Amino acid sequence: MLEKNLNQSNMTRNLPYAGLRVVEFTHMVMGPTCGMMLADLGAEVIKVEPIAGDNTRKLLGSGAGFFPTFNRNKKSLTLDLHTALGKEAALRLIATADIVSENFKPGTMKKLGLDYDSLKTLNPRLIYVSHKGFLPGPYDHRTALDEVVQMMGGLAYMTGRPGDPLRAGTSVNDIMGGMFGAMGAMAALAAREKTGIGQEVQSALFENNVFLVAQHMMQFSVTGKPAAPMPARISAWAIYDVFNVKDGEQIFLAVVSDTAWNLFCQAFGFDDLQRDERLGSNNDRVRARDWMMPLLRERLADFSAAELSAVFEKYALPFAPITRPQDLMDDPHLLANGGLASITLPDGRPSKTVLMPITMGGKRLGVRLNPPKLGEHSAELLTELGFSAADIHALTGSALDTKI
Repeated sequence: MLEKNLNQSNMTRNLPYAGLRVVEFTHMVMGPTCGMMLADLGAEVIKVEPIAGDNTRKLLGSGAGFFPTFNRNKKSLTLDLHTALGKEAALRLIATADIVSENFKPGTMKKLGLDYDSLKTLNPRLIYVSHKGFLPGPYDHRTALDEVVQMMGGLAYMTGRPGDPLRAGTSVNDIMGGMFGAMGAMAALAAREKTGIGQEVQSALFENNVFLVAQHMMQFSVTGKPAAPMPARISAWAIYDVFNVKDGEQIFLAVVSDTAWNLFCQAFGFDDLQRDERLGSNNDRVRARDWMMPLLRERLADFSAAELSAVFEKYALPFAPITRPQDLMDDPHLLANGGLASITLPDGRPSKTVLMPITMGGKRLGVRLNPPKLGEHSAELLTELGFSAADIHALTGSALDTKI
């Protein structure tokens, strides 16, 4: 155990946020993403959970991956915040913290006396990150979820076919909202270096979603024409499509410049198309899509996806196989460059997890701590805070209000 702790300490020491303490009161995806990013960068992140545990640990279906994905490199401390002793433990812990992060429904932390206004006197250097559905304004009383803001924020309209709004296939606003929360915390840390004083940072799902569709809003400002949903859009590129090919496979192929068009025709021996004056420029080919694309689909249908991939790779043309998420666990690129790391799930099973998509000094930011078992670090942390064995035994009770 001593050797393991020394290895973790050595891994942490050279990371940029080594020595920073983050206390998070979070669940689901948005708040935990913020904490995970700070943890990956070296911060000690302490996840305060109700005695029964973060409800995210128990989700089924599409939520089953939430907890193990967004809670690595953290410690778990269980407290009943509705008891005097639990509240005292939380306040002692926060007094030692650089950052507090939370993503519970508006008013929850204030009822507990753990909102920013209540804590800044205790710890003036504290940075407090709140992840909410909406930034302050007429909507801030509403209950928000990723799907809610995708629908009201234009993203579902842009993703689906006309008349069929469709949410994106992952928790884009929750994840990016957590990222912006972490970015705000980083900016507040830099400000604290100058002023010595902390501040409150807010991040929100709706405003994050609006940021994502800003390019379509600006398209309307620039052109005066509304952006069409992506499946119905007039693409800027003549060939930018999914093709059905041999044996029922599919592949995405792109030819986005005149140089690329010449290479494409050369690669497949389409001399007739290369000479066709109607296809001389990208804009010509966009206008010719009605008859050009059926012709190309017919000519490419007898190739396998692997054969097309090999040709497109040889000529440096963009292509992509249509990949299912589970297939990425065995992706040769991710395996070779360290993008996947081994972890042990809280139930003891081994798995791989996806690391943050950056390198620092040529290295990926790895896993120092597995997603924690419930209360795994409670005794260690409460002892550090000066509680007796009897007090630690007494720190049990009910859960946080986990309604968003």
